Amino acid sequence: MTSTSLGRWLPAYLLLALIWGNSFFFIKVAVGTLHPLQVSFGRMAIGAATLLVALALTRRALPRDPRLWGHFQVASVVLTTVPFTLFAYGEQYVSSVVAAIWNATTPLCTLAFTLLLRAEKPSAGRMAGLGLGFAGVMVVLGVWQPLSGGALGGSLACFGAALCYGVGGSYLGRFITGRRSEPPVVLAAGQLLSGALQLAVITPLAGVALVDLSAPAAVWWSMLALGGLGTGVAYLLLYGVQARAGVTTTSTVTYLLPVFAVVSGVLVLGESLAWNQPVGAAVILVAIAMTQGLLTRRRASAPPQPMEPGPASRESMEPRPASPEPVELGSVNSETLTPETSVPGPAIRRAEV
Repeated sequence: MTSTSLGRWLPAYLLLALIWGNSFFFIKVAVGTLHPLQVSFGRMAIGAATLLVALALTRRALPRDPRLWGHFQVASVVLTTVPFTLFAYGEQYVSSVVAAIWNATTPLCTLAFTLLLRAEKPSAGRMAGLGLGFAGVMVVLGVWQPLSGGALGGSLACFGAALCYGVGGSYLGRFITGRRSEPPVVLAAGQLLSGALQLAVITPLAGVALVDLSAPAAVWWSMLALGGLGTGVAYLLLYGVQARAGVTTTSTVTYLLPVFAVVSGVLVLGESLAWNQPVGAAVILVAIAMTQGLLTRRRASAPPQPMEPGPASRESMEPRPASPEPVELGSVNSETLTPETSVPGPAIRRAEV
């Protein structure tokens, strides 16, 4: 992968990591007052409104293909409706840092489902990098420490959301982002609008009001940031990066989220930071380099060192006369032929071995 191709998606990739990494902070603030369904509906509705404004400014229209809208409905279930609600539920019991760490398992889930759908063919280096990334996540999480009660349920909810992202990322790459007829802003707006409509039906059926007007101002500011940036702008970036870099590469953005979540969670929310979390984050960064093939390319680009030929190699380098005897084509072993001996002519000479 050249620097030019990296430049097409890497800035959006890093911006997406920054926005999503801080989304867990805004979720944590919102669930202190709002129901998880209210959080997921609010961020979806604000995100959809943000992208509809972008469509109006760019003079683009929503797609009219009914099959595409069917794909939007499926993608919304596994990419927004269910995981947004699960993360909001989980952060009632775990810190924003732990939620971001669970989210970092998404590439493993994405890899499994891309293999199942045959959307991509991950290389051995990518698979090794994903495995190392999973180990780093486990170090950050501190799996040797037992989880119980609400913390266990919250962690399982966050991991369930990561599983949904794995399914959704594969589905997105297979049926939506591969389309060239619609730009990313149109596709992202269609999906978020579908998810908002789903939650507009589900939330009242669950006995929860769509909007809590009694929420304090801090909660509303968090919801605006979560919906406008963490959902609207973020999904526009997601569609653009995935169209250029592929499903598996895009899924590795979740490896960076704990780094940004630690900064906002510790400095603003006062959440604790254990020694294993920065250590695991370092392992995760190495895993990202492996999944991108950066370590392999660096070794491959190193110039070879000149070697002094030994006695045996000097002897082999001396010119040796070719045998003057022509031979029949059927009597030549193909393994002994070289490009020099395979040129057309009246006869094929025996290769020296």
